[in-house]
Amino acid sequence: MKRELIRLENVVKTFGSLTVLDEINLTVHENEFVTLLGPSGCGKTTLLRIIGGFETPDSGQILFDGKDITSVPPNRRPINTVFQKYSLFSHMNVAENIAFGPKIAGKSADYIADKVKYALRLVNLSGYENHNVTSLSGGQQQRIAIARAIVNEPKVLLLDEPLSALDLKLRRAMRNELVRINRETGITFIFVTHDQEEALSMSDTIVVMNQGYIQQIGTPENVYNEPENAFVADFIGDSNIIDGVMVRDKLVRILDREYPCVDVGFPPESPVDVQIRPEDITLGEPDEKELNGTVTRVVFWGMSYDITVDAGGFKWLVQSIHGRKVGERVSLTLDPENIQIMSKPQSEDEEVAKDV
Repeated sequence: MKRELIRLENVVKTFGSLTVLDEINLTVHENEFVTLLGPSGCGKTTLLRIIGGFETPDSGQILFDGKDITSVPPNRRPINTVFQKYSLFSHMNVAENIAFGPKIAGKSADYIADKVKYALRLVNLSGYENHNVTSLSGGQQQRIAIARAIVNEPKVLLLDEPLSALDLKLRRAMRNELVRINRETGITFIFVTHDQEEALSMSDTIVVMNQGYIQQIGTPENVYNEPENAFVADFIGDSNIIDGVMVRDKLVRILDREYPCVDVGFPPESPVDVQIRPEDITLGEPDEKELNGTVTRVVFWGMSYDITVDAGGFKWLVQSIHGRKVGERVSLTLDPENIQIMSKPQSEDEEVAKDV
């Protein structure tokens, strides 16, 4: 079990009449790669800034190694930040940019030279010491920003959507680099993104946020396969979310048809949200024992097809490596283990607030 490093307790932040963070409770462990994931305006960047000391909560505490750092300024926290805009010094070369922190801290020239060399090797930019930062690509500038943060030996590195300005191919390459750096240095990473693919491919733990609330905390596999509510199911990847009724344990009614499932513990005849991932639906030839429908749209993605099927009054999204033709009649087969049952919110507040 990894040691607890950061704990946020009942953190609230408002801007005027707008509550941006509402009773946030979160624990981050040593060496962990944590991603704060959610749509624009959900509060994830504000939460990151509070951890970094750039914002002060209206109420609540931030504990670091068990000590209250709520009122400690950013420069006195063992935390560094890589912002979306890398903020490199254009009048300094690469080595001077990286050396800025240790130099301000009064470190010796030999110490600084060793740290610069180590940091450049870590970000795969050895030999770039004398380059002007303005001559570097976006991906290289990002690596320099990371190197500049790492030489300060922080216990935590905060990253505020640092990949958003990169093209798709470079963004994917940098994901692997960030995970490698996290593993090699042992520094705890807290990463902010609205990109579900980034979160799923990089994180040890994902914190899904919406409208100032934490909706779910879990591993990528847990959040994807066992979403706690309809928002998480819809936001993490593609989903078919359908109104249903839990007839009894292990039996749910969807679109006037009953399907076996694996969920238990719901009251008989209770309304539920039913989630079925597009890749978990099998298309076949029309069959009176199955739900039948008509293909209304086909999109080819190179490795697979997105197929929309109108069946039972619902437009199903199906993902398959086999294409279909618009107008074709098909059957939809659902595996009980791939039918995810979720409780419906009992109030408007519960639609965005989910206890974790």
